[in-house]
Amino acid sequence: MKILYGVQGTGNGHISRARAMTEALAAHDVEVTWLFSGRERHELFDMAPFGDFLHRRGLTFISRAGRIDYGRTLIHNNLWRFLRDVRTLPLAGFDAVVTDFEPITAWAGRRAGLPVIGIGHQYALGDTAPTVAGHWLARQVMNRFAPVTRPLGLHWYPYADNVLPPILHLPDRQAGRSEDIVVYLPFEEQPRITGLLQQFPQYRFRQYASGLAAMQVANVLLCPTSTNNFKRDLAQCAGVICNSGFELISECLQWRKPVLTRPLQGQIEQLSNARALDQLGYATVTNTLCPVTLGQWLEHRPAPPMVEFPDVAACLARWLADGAGHEMCEMQRWLWLEGAGTGIGQFPRDKVA
Repeated sequence: MKILYGVQGTGNGHISRARAMTEALAAHDVEVTWLFSGRERHELFDMAPFGDFLHRRGLTFISRAGRIDYGRTLIHNNLWRFLRDVRTLPLAGFDAVVTDFEPITAWAGRRAGLPVIGIGHQYALGDTAPTVAGHWLARQVMNRFAPVTRPLGLHWYPYADNVLPPILHLPDRQAGRSEDIVVYLPFEEQPRITGLLQQFPQYRFRQYASGLAAMQVANVLLCPTSTNNFKRDLAQCAGVICNSGFELISECLQWRKPVLTRPLQGQIEQLSNARALDQLGYATVTNTLCPVTLGQWLEHRPAPPMVEFPDVAACLARWLADGAGHEMCEMQRWLWLEGAGTGIGQFPRDKVA
């Protein structure tokens, strides 16, 4: 089985899922070529697990001060280069394309008539999952960005028959516990976030973002992006403040960390995630990060939900290695009912609209 696996590199969540999948696929007789797009190659980090991966510019969005800037997004993306990359992507010898919302591999596979399997959170959003309407351009992106012939969605609840639990890439939890709060708000203006955190000197924060220089600023430790360091601090922290990306909040749920989340304004996925989190009671959602909101959450952090997700990556890797031919209904049922240990009853149906 030879697979071309495309990963949207705009956010770290897609890449984190890819790390879990490359480890799971290594246990099977599958040859995988990875392609990443949506971020400049030099901005990708800790990429050794993917070997000699392919890279294309792809498509991405531009944000400013915690909100999607649609004008700059349209100007920044080069549609002609994207179309050229779709036409020229070599697909000879591949049996299937798998895409985690990566558009070049999705459209190229469709053009070549190959099976295109979508494995990602975006493929769970739709009529049955909590989804906001959003900006017209954002709706077009969600519907047409990376079309597939077989969508397999990932979510925190089995909203539909094609929805599986999250794919997680978490190391064994290290011993020890700190009272630090991990802060990861990559779409916000970092100096403003640092200033906000400094208004609460009785708490210690570890603020992560790309481009930050490692230094202590009063009660805030600034941390450049690092997969290993971030996962270590996440395992030991007392809580997390973040945007509403699917993967990080899934990791917080698995490790039972209280979460304060602010969705990236104008981004359908994050706004929909925030709605689902609010309905499920899995996190504290706010549209405004201000001293009042932050202070209330810090003082009255709610207990995290008792949720445990199974090893989805291992199941999917086995399914792909077997040719991805059989239906997913039995695997989906097992993952939600048996794989999670305590069964479907732990997911609060009464809180789902």
